[in-house]
Amino acid sequence: MLKRIALFVIAITCTVSVHAQTYYPGSWGNWEKRTPEEVGMNAELIQQAIEYAQSNESGNPRSMETNHYQTFAREPFGDGVGPFKDRGEQTGIIIKDGYIVAEWGEPFRVDMTHSVTKSFLSTTVGVAYDMELIRDVHHKVDKYMAPVMVMEFDENDNKADEFGEAKVLEPFKGEHNSKITWNHLLRQTSDWEGTLWGKPDWADRPSGDRSEWISRDRFEPGTEWEYNDVRVNLLALAAMNVLREPLPKVLKEHVMDKIGASPTWRWMGYENSWVIIDGQQMQAVSGGGHWGGGMFISARDQARFGLLTLRNGKWKGEQIISEEWNKMAQTPTEANTNYGFMNWFLNVNKQRLPSAPTTAFFHLGAGTNMVYVDQENDLVIVARWIKTSAMDGIVSRVLEAME
Repeated sequence: MLKRIALFVIAITCTVSVHAQTYYPGSWGNWEKRTPEEVGMNAELIQQAIEYAQSNESGNPRSMETNHYQTFAREPFGDGVGPFKDRGEQTGIIIKDGYIVAEWGEPFRVDMTHSVTKSFLSTTVGVAYDMELIRDVHHKVDKYMAPVMVMEFDENDNKADEFGEAKVLEPFKGEHNSKITWNHLLRQTSDWEGTLWGKPDWADRPSGDRSEWISRDRFEPGTEWEYNDVRVNLLALAAMNVLREPLPKVLKEHVMDKIGASPTWRWMGYENSWVIIDGQQMQAVSGGGHWGGGMFISARDQARFGLLTLRNGKWKGEQIISEEWNKMAQTPTEANTNYGFMNWFLNVNKQRLPSAPTTAFFHLGAGTNMVYVDQENDLVIVARWIKTSAMDGIVSRVLEAME
């Protein structure tokens, strides 16, 4: 009798253990679905959240090229230098406990994700950190940088006209730029000064006072937060220089393949952002779609990335990105406590998402593209091509659906 009881207890324990296991989806296309009721959510309220997202489409044109020339192209040197792609309809996915609870729109469609690209960039820097190619984020970047040979495409150049000019790029030389650390770049507090890929730092979202564009005093690195895509692209170049491989290749091998992402995503740079490293031609990618390029990706693959960050870099028993890195990414920046590493927007002050927990964070890009990550509720929400003002409305409705 005692033996039967013992066997029964073991069987129950094993059953509970199986059900308690953390679920991860299989390779692309293989992702288990659950009804809202099966994960403790209210189906009617989930449907209301979907309808709310569908009724709040972004007011920007679906042509990303047209959108660019109506917005960023009005800045100095604002011409597009990377590819654009027309976007689709409002699209989204709700992931609860790792399972797909709801989808709408075109979840397999590949679209630009704009500044969500920055989260992929910082994650790729995390790969370099975990490989100890970057030993400390507070180290100065200049100490890691080799001179960069930029490819020239004008065969008719008169070499005599260029005699005496620098033939390599050394972006961290000089009194100010030599102080910049990896942490400053990751948190957008470097105030780096210079021009990269034909875009001066001051030409990105320039201030109203034109007299300050070129000659203003520089802020000490780490003291001032400024969202600036030129400096983001500088981080991409620096990371590639350290890894000695194109960043899309590094991301694919070390992250995307391991989380079962589809083969449809692409990370693109500019027509003039080609360099030579170790005798190989490589394109320095863009950290967003500001002048074109950046990450082109489906909502399904965005959701996988969101789930990876929800689980603090762990996937099916493998620590793909170290917990240490994920903790740093979620640590508020002193100069802007709503921001961690790019592009982890934090909710500590509940400014953008008053309905969400203070521990939640979200990867954010123009469009709006949002990958909401809520570790308290084991929840990921991908919402694409919505009004920025609708972000909290979507999140609040999904949270209300949790019974």
